[in-house]
Amino acid sequence: MILPPNAPARLRPPGLLVPVALCMAALAAAVGRADEPAWRPLFNGKDLAGWTPKIRGQALGDNYGDTFRVEDGLLKVVYDPAKYPTFGEKFGHLFFDEPFSRYRLRIEYRFVGEQCPGGPGWAIRNSGVMLHGEDPKGMTLDQDFPASIEVQFLGGAAEGERTTANLCTPGTNVVYRGKLHTPHCTNSSSKTYRGADWVTVEIEVDGDRVIRHTIDGTAVLEYEQAQLDPADAHAAKLAEARGGRLLLDGGTISLQSESHPIEFRRVDIQELPPRK
Repeated sequence: MILPPNAPARLRPPGLLVPVALCMAALAAAVGRADEPAWRPLFNGKDLAGWTPKIRGQALGDNYGDTFRVEDGLLKVVYDPAKYPTFGEKFGHLFFDEPFSRYRLRIEYRFVGEQCPGGPGWAIRNSGVMLHGEDPKGMTLDQDFPASIEVQFLGGAAEGERTTANLCTPGTNVVYRGKLHTPHCTNSSSKTYRGADWVTVEIEVDGDRVIRHTIDGTAVLEYEQAQLDPADAHAAKLAEARGGRLLLDGGTISLQSESHPIEFRRVDIQELPPRK
């Protein structure tokens, strides 16, 4: 029997109201999802297509020691002893070839193994993703890090607390809690993630406005107005080439190699429409 939507409740068979309500709710949710921009993978699970390495001391595109590689469907940072008897300050970044401005970025990562010999103490179980970064074509041969906003990934030791999804600012500053913020690194409010469990970080980036770090659906850090630091010589040159404009409303995305092996299971982006 098919009843019109306005049929009296006394004519409805028992149990009909709840299923109808659930169906309507599910339909509304599906429509909401359909209105959102689609997510797309930046990492295809097969190779490094779309990505370009820049490792300190090496030319752009030289993936020294096969540092960045794809194995078993994972994007890995690996330090083979034959190529890396010592780390030698070969800080690296794997740049996606396309710049972005307004988006959500979802990354799943885990730390594995032991740090490469010679890596600095602060880099144990340390990596990250760089946002609003400079074009790697303009980086010098021995440049450690691109001018960018770093969402820092940290793994905890057996004891003690160590947050992740922190903020670091090579060649940049931000506005935090309403004031210009110049410290190099700022901790989030996340819990400590130990061992080799997968961690999912989502970052919402609104051009030169708010950037928000989220883990497991909870915001752990928020700031705004990412900008070049005029006190940094390299960043000052970048600003000069932009007519003196400091605010960053977009740029490159890159994954770090900082001496501790790390694996990425997914790197997905949801581009957001222009502001109205």
